[in-house]
Amino acid sequence: MSSIVKWVLALTLLIIALSAWHLSQGSSGLTLWDWWRTDALSAYQQAILADIRLPRLVLAVVNGAVLGLAGAAMQLLLRNPLAEPGLTGVSSGAALTTVAVLYFGLLPTFSWLLPFIALTGGLAAIVVVVVMAGNYADVNRVILAGVAISSLAGAIMALLLYLAPNPFAFQEWSQWTLGSLANRGWSHVNLMLPFALIGAVLVLTQSRFLTALTFSEETVVSMGYSYPTRRNLVLIAVALLAGSSVVSVGIIGFVGLLAPHLVRLVGLNHPKQVLSMSALAGAVLVLSIDIFVRLISVGRELPLGVVAAVIGAPLLIALLVRQKSRQAVR
Repeated sequence: MSSIVKWVLALTLLIIALSAWHLSQGSSGLTLWDWWRTDALSAYQQAILADIRLPRLVLAVVNGAVLGLAGAAMQLLLRNPLAEPGLTGVSSGAALTTVAVLYFGLLPTFSWLLPFIALTGGLAAIVVVVVMAGNYADVNRVILAGVAISSLAGAIMALLLYLAPNPFAFQEWSQWTLGSLANRGWSHVNLMLPFALIGAVLVLTQSRFLTALTFSEETVVSMGYSYPTRRNLVLIAVALLAGSSVVSVGIIGFVGLLAPHLVRLVGLNHPKQVLSMSALAGAVLVLSIDIFVRLISVGRELPLGVVAAVIGAPLLIALLVRQKSRQAVR
């Protein structure tokens, strides 16, 4: 049995185990064993299991997989281990359009359209990045364009929040920017799945291009690929993946950055392996973090995005230190 098959099986079993643990968490006292005797549960308890815990579990798994896949695609595209989905500007663009809707008092009218408005803002940001990057093969142009868009969107958001006449604007905005799986249902799952599936298919169909890109742009051209076209397809795919996550649960950082590093840590370095395994690693990360969020008790549930950053940053630092020590030994 090859190493990739072993790791796929191991992570799949880990996701199943974490999912079982995840379903048993909650303040209602329902345990995992209650799933096997649903006929003995009240309608209220069945609603908790089917309409609260299960969609939260699905969102945790799908968002983790989406962010892990998007992060791996960005790192392979830019050949930069510090690249992550937010570098495209899609997260900042989605958050900016949300703040603008809140600022201009359009939320009561367009509340049901808010996720689509946010996704439109994210896709608009990636279009600007693609236009600014042009047809050049220099990856630094993509990075600088993404940083510029993110910085500009952040500055405009700060200005709108500062000038906002509504004192609750920051509270509404924080629900999008801090990331949370609380109060999510099947409508959020249905909202993100189409965009996530399209983005995932686009990324996976570009795996040969990303593999060739690990050598050089010349290799890409020699294989008959148009570098600007393929690059833009990957960027759009990442925007769909990251955008679907933002509109369903808000911004969750570090997962897209950390998951590919964990995959490479176990010796899986081929681009196709990194893509597929990063999705599984991302699902494990988000599931684990959400279980931790539900286990700790501080009076109110902490935002998942904040806890992900608090846990992810030290883990990433530890990985970088370990890699540096290995290189020093060599």
